[in-house]
Amino acid sequence: MPTVYYEGEEIECEEGAVLRDVLREAGLSVYNGKSEQFNCRGMGSCGTCAVKVEGEVSEPGKKEKARLWFPPHHPSHDVRLACQTRVKGDVTVTKGRGLWGQHV
Repeated sequence: MPTVYYEGEEIECEEGAVLRDVLREAGLSVYNGKSEQFNCRGMGSCGTCAVKVEGEVSEPGKKEKARLWFPPHHPSHDVRLACQTRVKGDVTVTKGRGLWGQHV
């Protein structure tokens, strides 16, 4: 089973699980500030669940790639949307500063 490392926690999950769901089920949040209440609920449209991910995860899909082209994100920021990222192996997740987590 893959392990997700986030904010000092180690969470085991099924391979292919959605990263946002894994963290939420563990009682952890990928949101900063008010985006905890005001987000797209995993639809990949708001971009507030952006995180830096190191490890084995799925490739970005069309929806995620498109959202990461809109400010405050940019593909050069090297972040992923937790709601669109599937865990394939062990991963380390880092949430950046800013409402969207864009400052990693």
